[in-house]
Amino acid sequence: MTFTCTALLCLGLTLGLRTPVVAGALPKPILRAQPASVVSQYTTVIFLCEGTRGAKEYILYKGGYQILRSTEIPQSPRNKAEFSISKIDRNHAGRYSCQYRNSDGWWSEYSDSLELVVTGVYSKPILSAQPSPVVTEGGTVTLQCVSGQSYHRFILIKEGPEKLSRTQDSEYNYSTGQFQALFSVGPVTSRQRWTFRCYSFNKYSPQVWSEPSDPLELLVSGTLHKPTIKAEPGSVVSLRSVVTIRCQGSLDAKICVLHKEGSQNPLDTQTPEKPENKAKFSIPSMTQQHGGQYRCYCYSSAGWSERSDTLEIVVTGIYCHNKPSLSVLPSPVVTLGRNMTLQCVSKEGYEEFILTKDDQKFLSSLNSQFIPSIMQYQALFSIDHVTPDHSGTFRCYGYYKHTPQWWSVPSEPLEIHVSGLSKKPSLLTHQGHVLDPGKSLTLQCCSDVNYDRFALYKLGGADFTQNGVQWTQSGLSLANFTLGPVSSSTGGQYRCYGAHNLSSAWSASSDSLDILITGQHPFSPSLSVKPNSTVHPGDNVTLLCQSTYKVDTFILSKEGAAHQPQRLKSKSEASDFQAEFSMSAVTSDHSGTYRCYGSQDSSPYLLTQASEPVELTVSGPIGTSTPPPSKSMPTAGLEGYLKALVGVSVAFLLFLFILIFLLLQRRHQGKFRKNAQKDTELQLPTGAVEPVFRDRGSQKRSNPAAATQEESLYASVKDTQPEDGAKLDSWRPAEEDPQGETYAQVKGSRLRRAGAVLPSLMSGEVLDTKDGQPEDDREMDSQAAESEEPQDVTYAQLCTRSLRRGTTASPPSQAGEAPEESTVYAALAVTQPGSVPSNKEQ
Repeated sequence: MTFTCTALLCLGLTLGLRTPVVAGALPKPILRAQPASVVSQYTTVIFLCEGTRGAKEYILYKGGYQILRSTEIPQSPRNKAEFSISKIDRNHAGRYSCQYRNSDGWWSEYSDSLELVVTGVYSKPILSAQPSPVVTEGGTVTLQCVSGQSYHRFILIKEGPEKLSRTQDSEYNYSTGQFQALFSVGPVTSRQRWTFRCYSFNKYSPQVWSEPSDPLELLVSGTLHKPTIKAEPGSVVSLRSVVTIRCQGSLDAKICVLHKEGSQNPLDTQTPEKPENKAKFSIPSMTQQHGGQYRCYCYSSAGWSERSDTLEIVVTGIYCHNKPSLSVLPSPVVTLGRNMTLQCVSKEGYEEFILTKDDQKFLSSLNSQFIPSIMQYQALFSIDHVTPDHSGTFRCYGYYKHTPQWWSVPSEPLEIHVSGLSKKPSLLTHQGHVLDPGKSLTLQCCSDVNYDRFALYKLGGADFTQNGVQWTQSGLSLANFTLGPVSSSTGGQYRCYGAHNLSSAWSASSDSLDILITGQHPFSPSLSVKPNSTVHPGDNVTLLCQSTYKVDTFILSKEGAAHQPQRLKSKSEASDFQAEFSMSAVTSDHSGTYRCYGSQDSSPYLLTQASEPVELTVSGPIGTSTPPPSKSMPTAGLEGYLKALVGVSVAFLLFLFILIFLLLQRRHQGKFRKNAQKDTELQLPTGAVEPVFRDRGSQKRSNPAAATQEESLYASVKDTQPEDGAKLDSWRPAEEDPQGETYAQVKGSRLRRAGAVLPSLMSGEVLDTKDGQPEDDREMDSQAAESEEPQDVTYAQLCTRSLRRGTTASPPSQAGEAPEESTVYAALAVTQPGSVPSNKEQ
């Protein structure tokens, strides 16, 4: 009692003489603090002292039994008293207790002391897990609380209903120059959450703490279904961009935690949003520290889930001085099933290069290689057996091995298109293949396949221009690509492709089309034509293009031609460069206006100025034009070729004339056969001797080789005077010899039944042979005459010196019969080839 009175007197309070002071006569009250016993500065704290019914007064004490406040009007139902302290500061920290008095004046015992801790007075420490906050089921982990300020102690608090806490004296870490305390926690289970904070304080004021550390959630990989993790807009993001990581757990997940591997603290904790039950983790501005591998964990009433798959986030644009360049071989348009190679090149000495497709990693990274010839670093990414899935936008990056999630700025995007799945279209130009700068140019891609879109590609470029389709009345689909006015950049080789809207694959490539731009070099070659600018059909023509300036290739263009210009490599002749464009067996289609140009191998589609035009005219009958009296052809080979061609042409014409002559002769002999058949029906005149032939063929042609030998027959045909002395050839001059002769050189050939014809021609006359052979030698070989085997027939070309035609009087005609026709009698002498008849034998 004396202790109590002393305390009251010290407070300067008067209880009154009638107030009995008896401690412990009533049950002790219960003291609580709201919102908690550990509060931050400037927080309002309410102390609740709960006694028994009928209490008349409550008193709150703060350490050493010093009274803070008392009231005589307790809260209804008069068993609780409320003491409010606003804006708590470090002076309010300490131990508190309360006591109450009933209506009889009796005082209760003191409540259990309540320790009020005020935080935020000092700077906050850092709490981390060593080596990682990821703990296996039943494992232990070490938590480290570190501060740069000199504190005597650190306290670790596990958040939750239990509010477990542990205190450790601080230790100075000489390697880091900081104060720290280590707390061992475990064994941990997946059935509960393990969330911790730590504080620091001095031993002389144990209720005045620092700010709390950031919460540390221990992640226990449990057995529940693992969540999925995804980054939006993608896992490869540029510096300072906004990224959202979404973690989707089970439907009963209460929280999801995001952790970056290598970090000693989880990145963030979020509550999943309904109805997808996805937790959203936002990173408002990506820095290089955000690059790394992430996993998420979700916690439900049943415990922790498995960890998610790894999400790697790469930050690009860290190295912005030299961006790499990306190219593809052989072309950005790859035929289905073929191979392609992507080449990433940079002047910067990156240790690794990596390739992405549609902003996602596509292939594993490759070590860079230094190429001395170009003084750059490169990597080659080979893709075999291209499929439609390889279509897309590709980029490449460079990075260093010690920071694999810090990439350079990206290369320019490269579009890869897969072709060859359907019929190729056609690519046309209506302005010609050779254009002057400033001219308009429109390329037209068309097909009889119902494509929905067309694309135009220039070889060596990265552009893949697409256009919608127009339809013609004939059912063709087409698209026009306007490229004018043209310039040096327009020159090149073009192809076009067709595709359907429901597919990313393109058709097979059209045939290539070259567009050539003139006037890109300040000189022009000369063009000449050999043998002449006007030729006949079938002639051979050579167009000669020459230049005194160095030209690698000459181009010959025909005005208005649909086909592409001809190209020939130049040849050095003396001090000139030249090329010969040969045209064999020209036709009227070759007529037109020609020009030639020159180009360099370094820019094959950029041409010189045009040569003067040369007009080639092909007209007239088929034949060889007469060359003008100009200089001979430039090469001996061409001259020999032309001579041989002229010789063959002459031989062909001679053969044609002989063939015509033989056909006419054959027709003439057929007429003789008809006359011979008529003559056989006539009887021989009186005194006439039936002619007998000597068959030389049966003697000479027993050998088959002799069948091809030519024989020369000379015949002397004598005119016979008619009985009445009539002169028939009145037109012959009188001074000529009446015994005129006709010599014939006869070439033997084969004819069936030749012996049956000649006797009929000579009926009525006696054959007077010049060689005077005996009568028996002139017997006719009846077997040879009647044989079915082919016999010799004689075709004759007659050279007439003089000829008299004699007629014999026909025998008296019988009644009713027509007079007989006049007959020409001839004496034939058969000699060996080369023999010459003598005039004396006439």
